[in-house]
Amino acid sequence: MTGKLYLVPTPVGNLEDITLRALRILKEADLVLAEDTRNGGQLLKHFGIDKKMFSHHQHNEHKAVAEVIKFLKAGQNIALISDAGTPGISDPGFLLVRECIKEEIPLETLPGPTAFVPALVNSGLPCDRFCFEGFLPVKKGRQTRLKELVNEDRTMIFYESPHRLLKTIEEFIQFFGKDRQACASREISKVFEENVRGSLKEIKSHFENNVLKGEFVVCVAGNEGKDKKQKNKSKYDSSDNDEE
Repeated sequence: MTGKLYLVPTPVGNLEDITLRALRILKEADLVLAEDTRNGGQLLKHFGIDKKMFSHHQHNEHKAVAEVIKFLKAGQNIALISDAGTPGISDPGFLLVRECIKEEIPLETLPGPTAFVPALVNSGLPCDRFCFEGFLPVKKGRQTRLKELVNEDRTMIFYESPHRLLKTIEEFIQFFGKDRQACASREISKVFEENVRGSLKEIKSHFENNVLKGEFVVCVAGNEGKDKKQKNKSKYDSSDNDEE
């Protein structure tokens, strides 16, 4: 009998955010795939769960999928977790899900923590319609992606690391304008959670004068109307081509 793949969201900060169902699945699974077995091991230990673990991260995901499919076809139930949040959302998971669907292997995704939802709601920006961009390309394709978003009228959501935050906000100012409203959230669901709201210029100034720590979610207001399109367009017409 074929096993089942469970995608189990894990807390992005406060460990109390894990669900009772997630704990049950982790206890019942035959093995757990973790983005980092050290982080995953600490999580399981905290909740008194002793389980065999294997690593499943962006650097081995392509090679690991075939082996995981073998385990599932052999009847093992497997739980996939990331370091924080929902697997597949800017974390490994998509390739394995796609292969399970292709091989007609049952899978189930549990609802649970993810960083961008509380950041979006906390931002005060419109959240009835939004687009999730995750991490921008580091080099090639970055400028092209930003150009494509200049006229986006929905609230845009980005993930960013602390060491790249200021550069990214500078690029947002270049493409979206210094007065575009935004919110930068860090340490979501942790003791030192911070949500900095205001114009992109104000947010840049804040983080130029404060310690950059923790992973960031940046929500940026969409373009509000056609009268702003030409103004924004002029900002990037003379920009350099994508980096190689």
